[in-house]
Amino acid sequence: MENDKGELVDLYVPRKCSATNRIIKAKDHASVQISVGKVDENGRYTGENQVYALCGFVRAMGEGDDSLNRLSQKDGLLKNVWSGSSQR
Repeated sequence: MENDKGELVDLYVPRKCSATNRIIKAKDHASVQISVGKVDENGRYTGENQVYALCGFVRAMGEGDDSLNRLSQKDGLLKNVWSGSSQR
C-alpha cells in the first residue's frame, strides 16, 4: 500500500519474539512486550528503555524469565546473571 507521498507503508507490521525470533501472530494472546528502563551509574532513570517482546510459546515453556535475563545481559543491562548451562 502507498501513502500520498508514494512511499510504501504497511497496515500491520507483526512483532518478532526477542528470544526465538518467531513472528508473534495476532491471535497469540499469551505474548507480552516488556520495556526495561536504562539507568545511569547513580541508578537514576535516563529516559531511555530497551523493549523485549516474548511470544506465548516461550512463556508456556516457562522460559520467559530466563530469556529476559539472557537478553538483558547481552544488551549490558545485567551482569553475571545468565550462565547458559543448567546446573540442576
